[in-house]
Amino acid sequence: MASTWCGRSGKARPLACTYGFLSTHPPTRCGLATFNSALAAHLTRDGLLGGVVRVTSDGDDEPPPPEVVHTWSPSGLGGWRAAASALEEFDVAIVQHEYGIYPGPNGEDVLPLLRCLAVPSVVVLHTVLAGPTLQQKDLLEEIAAAAGVIVTMTGTARDRLLAGYRVDAAKVVLIPHGTADHRRIPARRQVRPHLLTWGLLGPGKGLEWALGALALLDDLSPTYTIAGKTHPKVLESQGEAYRESLYALAARLGVVPAVRHDPVYRDQWSLGRLIRSADVVVLPYDSTEQVTSGVLIEAVAAGVPVVATPFPHAVELLTGGPGLLVPHADPVALAAAVRRVLTEPGLADELAGRTRLLVSSLLWPAVADRYAGLVRALLAERPAMTAAAIP
Repeated sequence: MASTWCGRSGKARPLACTYGFLSTHPPTRCGLATFNSALAAHLTRDGLLGGVVRVTSDGDDEPPPPEVVHTWSPSGLGGWRAAASALEEFDVAIVQHEYGIYPGPNGEDVLPLLRCLAVPSVVVLHTVLAGPTLQQKDLLEEIAAAAGVIVTMTGTARDRLLAGYRVDAAKVVLIPHGTADHRRIPARRQVRPHLLTWGLLGPGKGLEWALGALALLDDLSPTYTIAGKTHPKVLESQGEAYRESLYALAARLGVVPAVRHDPVYRDQWSLGRLIRSADVVVLPYDSTEQVTSGVLIEAVAAGVPVVATPFPHAVELLTGGPGLLVPHADPVALAAAVRRVLTEPGLADELAGRTRLLVSSLLWPAVADRYAGLVRALLAERPAMTAAAIP
């Protein structure tokens, strides 16, 4: 399947390329899988060939979609070698990286795969830790050394990577997280003010602080939707303990009638309708590490005001932009910020209006074009192999 675009023939390269993708992927339900699915769909939208090497956990026996050409599971036959062989059927490998999704401690089995690939690789970093363990730091540095290009999705992640890790700065490129264009969906506001949080549920989401804020907004009679299924790994290790703790807290605070749990995984159209029904998106995350948030990008692209804690991506995107920042674990400050958006004349429209200059660069077609250009440049830099050099 590999084309002469890699230069195997030594002739002029055509303006097409085939893409291999390594990541979790639907039917797996997680942010990484959703991201990879969208990027793959947009990079191959004009009939270009592509295929996915899907990373799964043992016991995941859901049938894969047609674009999946190989499945890599911890106990699967061939391990990383078989995964690498499948990726080498394409001109370039686009690899999503997150600690723990690949086999081995911290997901270290992705490293020998990258080192042995005969095609160039683009590694997309979804996490760059400010305080990694020594093993995590060493692994990421070695991944960066093996990769052809490293992509970060925020300036914060890029700066953290260059300041805290031994990485060749010339390899690092910033391309924002992509999003669907939810602005095309009509806004259908509810009678009562509607607050919304969505995403896979688990400890660290800070929803207990949002419930505390909700109790302080009783005079405004808002509703609060908590949308999304429990994260599969949380469900496996803890069951529904976190969601049940939210039920109990809502009962203690007396806000049960105002809270709606919506534990489903939505497609883009359904998610867009839900987002566009909200007056405020609330992201009360406990994390001080999160450098990339697909939920935040989706909310901004939908033109809905955001109130968030100062996790790194929120600080970068919302400061002077389409939202308000509040301290971590502070329901009083959270309630005050939401109250401002709901009651201060003109503020909601002003915040929503600040998205207009941002959105065009965040939509998936524009983001995919950035990746396509990056891949063209990466392949153009490879020395053309002559026919005599091919065994």
